[in-house]
Amino acid sequence: MRVRTFALAAAAALAVAGLSAPAHAGTTATPGAPTGLSVRDVCGRPAPGDLRCFAQLRTDLPHGTASPGGTAPGRRGAASDGTDAKPAGFGPAELRSAYGLPDAGGADQTVAIIDAGSTPNLAADLAVYRQTYGLPPCTVDDGCLRVVNQAGEAAPLPGDQGWGPEISLDVDMVSAACSACRILVVAADSAAPDDLAAAVDTAAALGATEISNSYGGEEYSGTGRLAAHYRHPGVAIVASSGDYGYQIPQVPAAYDSVVAIGGTSLSTVDGKWTESAWSGAGSGCSAWTAKPGWQHDPNCPGRTVADISAVADPATGVAVYDSADGLDWAVAGGTSASAPLIAGVIALAGHPELFDDASYLYEHAGALRDVVGGSNASEALDCGGDYLCTGVAGYDGPTGLGSPSGLDGFGG
Repeated sequence: MRVRTFALAAAAALAVAGLSAPAHAGTTATPGAPTGLSVRDVCGRPAPGDLRCFAQLRTDLPHGTASPGGTAPGRRGAASDGTDAKPAGFGPAELRSAYGLPDAGGADQTVAIIDAGSTPNLAADLAVYRQTYGLPPCTVDDGCLRVVNQAGEAAPLPGDQGWGPEISLDVDMVSAACSACRILVVAADSAAPDDLAAAVDTAAALGATEISNSYGGEEYSGTGRLAAHYRHPGVAIVASSGDYGYQIPQVPAAYDSVVAIGGTSLSTVDGKWTESAWSGAGSGCSAWTAKPGWQHDPNCPGRTVADISAVADPATGVAVYDSADGLDWAVAGGTSASAPLIAGVIALAGHPELFDDASYLYEHAGALRDVVGGSNASEALDCGGDYLCTGVAGYDGPTGLGSPSGLDGFGG
């Protein structure tokens, strides 16, 4: 009862005070990260009323085709300049190894990516990423890649909204998990909640089997009005839990029809993959969304975020390729990495109809890798070691039920 009361009181106090996620504009140190690690939020502080993307980029590594030896692990492959180089960050082979994923599957699935605005070199950049890691081509010409506006038309696309690296990260992570999946990018007119919600409806109408949303904003009494846009029976909808630790939950992740994706730190110890809760992974207890019947954690009377997780810590980040934003190869993180990765895993298993909500995961939690260790508490908001902000055995807020361990937990 003490923890439950604390969680609700803390959320209410933050709401009354008008506090929101830190701006993190420019380059900042990542809490709890190794000395010298610094990142920047791709989207910075959004305009009033807008949602923000959750992509983070490492700024302590030189951008370019390669990082010799790699501060974060990477897979050796041909870089964009034709040399044999090793992009820093985890590549598809490492991610498939870490999560026990098969190389084949998902050919009948279409994973939609919802983002604000467009980026000019997306098709070419995706080609570089996939060629570097030996993945099959996915192009507009062969019908694998489709980019449309909020109305579902190929043109005109909305202009750049500053989400370019986010869009590249999204398509790269879907490719890493499910190289045979088709990719549908729906470019919302803006980062306004109504535009992004309309883009989700468009994705579902165009036949998406999974829809990934790597953005959010703090839940409040009025955010429920858009919940219906994130409920499309037969379509698996996932959303990032956010990058600012234990706090008021983010929407759309807090909606009960959405699979909320938390974040981990991923590394190898003695040749074995290991994970712990990432300090930035979003978690929280909803004061506005009722407790789903399939969620039974004891210290939150409402919807608890998150449901499942994957790598999100930029200190153990993933490789991304983006030529339009002065990056070339870069190392990325944030729950913007884990959400499209999990969407790709669901697609790889091939049963999106099981994910009208997260209930299937709770019924098959034993097939997932339990993530133990780490915390996303802060000086401003601490749950006293409770599961709401601490990676504990069984369910916890930062990592949910754990991370993928093969496809059994996804109906595969």
